[in-house]
Amino acid sequence: MADKIVQTAGRAQLNDFAPEFAHFNDDVLFGENWNNEDIDLKTRCIITIVALMSSGITDSSLTYHLQNAKSNGVTRSEIAAIVTHAAFYAGWPKAWAVFRLAKEVWKEDETRLPMANAAMQAHAEDMVFPIGAPNDAYAQYFVGQSYLAPISTNQVGIFNVTFEPGCRNNWHIHHAKNGGGQILVCIAGRGYYQAEGEAPVEMRPGSCVNIPAGVKHWHGAAPDSWFSHLAIEVPGQENTNEWLEAVSDDIYLRLK
Repeated sequence: MADKIVQTAGRAQLNDFAPEFAHFNDDVLFGENWNNEDIDLKTRCIITIVALMSSGITDSSLTYHLQNAKSNGVTRSEIAAIVTHAAFYAGWPKAWAVFRLAKEVWKEDETRLPMANAAMQAHAEDMVFPIGAPNDAYAQYFVGQSYLAPISTNQVGIFNVTFEPGCRNNWHIHHAKNGGGQILVCIAGRGYYQAEGEAPVEMRPGSCVNIPAGVKHWHGAAPDSWFSHLAIEVPGQENTNEWLEAVSDDIYLRLK
């Protein structure tokens, strides 16, 4: 079951001036209607965008619903197709107005490279985070092509790392005087994590691995699958990374 939609904008902005309207907005429109499970949230978002577009509403409310659609799985290619289709019925100028807003909402997706093949495109559309740019700065520490997309660079560093089939990083260690280490959360595809002296751990969407500081390890894609994980930097004192030798074919080719 999806998380319950909760809206407070009505009361926050109009509770003193129009309390009944605020109640209908927060409790009925969003509280009851948006939480009705007869239509999934992605479909409901698409319907709402088309309805607003047809009405010529292209203000901040449409921006909110575009952002909501993206959060509920509508991809850049899907929103482009939706608005193009609706343009024939709602009007071409309205589509232009919606596209100006949609380009801003899906702006980070424009940093993606053109997908190299259908498998890469399918993988990209299977997750909510962008693949990002080629991970050139760390290419010397990887076998195969990887991609990097910063998700958060404040408070706690979170990066989406994507590996093409067969790609893996070298053995490495996260050092820290206190705390530190890394957390991996698989968000798409299939891959592996392995600590030195331990059996490989298969990772699928939803898999989480906690890597303490000082542990020699590697991670990467399965030989036949794209793989993306969030790499979460655990705060610590004097954090450093030590990159070591590549994972040998003898170790990697044993994987299934």
